[in-house]
Amino acid sequence: MGVEIERKWLLKKLPDHLERYAYREIEQAYLNFSPVVRVRHDAMYDPTLIQEKYELTYKGAGFLMRREDNMPLDQDSYLRLRGKHEGHIIRKRRYMIPLPPYVAELDVFLDDFSGLFLVEVEFPDEKSEREFLPPSWFGEDVSESGKYSNSRLAKEGWNGESKN
Repeated sequence: MGVEIERKWLLKKLPDHLERYAYREIEQAYLNFSPVVRVRHDAMYDPTLIQEKYELTYKGAGFLMRREDNMPLDQDSYLRLRGKHEGHIIRKRRYMIPLPPYVAELDVFLDDFSGLFLVEVEFPDEKSEREFLPPSWFGEDVSESGKYSNSRLAKEGWNGESKN
């Protein structure tokens, strides 16, 4: 069990030379929306496949700070559970961009969500989160709106109004 403290932004523009950064290919499907229960396949590339994992996640209520529990799965369990998903399956490429002492996780969404770009930064404590100054390529802070949460996107879809 853990508590995650993170903020989320839309983008003003994509950073240059994304190919320089390590990235993850993520597929996630939601089994339940309240509470949020999802399964995820996460493959890390830097520059070749380094790590691949499957997990089931329970997320508590909240936007900036909330409880999150993860349980590892094997591939067969993931595939069986994914087959029971509700709503849309989310596929995205997540670039890991250093912003010392943090890492910006830039999500480039694929398929039904193509054209959506979000960036998240996770913080060790509330003081760090309050003091963080986002770089110029970050756009509107949507951390507390809930509109761009992955579970909401999976449940309701996306109409493309925030395309850059």
